[in-house]
Amino acid sequence: MDARNTFETPTTAKLARLEWLGFLLVATALTIMHWSAINWWLFVGLFVIIDVIGYLPGRIAHQRSHDGSVAGVYYVLYNTMHCLFTWTVILSAATLLVGWQWAMLAVPLHLLGDRALFGNSLKPFGVPFEPQTHPDFATFRDRYAAAPAPWRPETTATQAEPDSVVQATRA
Repeated sequence: MDARNTFETPTTAKLARLEWLGFLLVATALTIMHWSAINWWLFVGLFVIIDVIGYLPGRIAHQRSHDGSVAGVYYVLYNTMHCLFTWTVILSAATLLVGWQWAMLAVPLHLLGDRALFGNSLKPFGVPFEPQTHPDFATFRDRYAAAPAPWRPETTATQAEPDSVVQATRA
């Protein structure tokens, strides 16, 4: 994936999940190291609130929908509650107000677990709320897999060579 090709190949998607898994393992290790200092009521509350607000309403709306469509507000709720930046702001403010709590590790455990273990990230508005392969993506994926690698853009003489070289060969 790059700035002009905003998709991931199966390999880059696996590498991204592996990277998230590394962070998940760090959060897990910290949780284990501070096990006895964790307020477990707060931990469980933080862990589940992400999906109680961010996922379950959209899941219920999706199940109740005749065609599987849901209102955009459910995508916004999901993306807001599953956003690393949102929780960085919330937990930073909480730390400033009441001090650090090891129970706050529930948030990165949840978010990193979603990304590393399930491959879930933020939800695009143009696909169903519950994961399904978009037919255009399936076509693209198949065409991309069948294409020779590495792909090279077609170039013209003026794109491939500086103007001075082109002019010199014309003379």
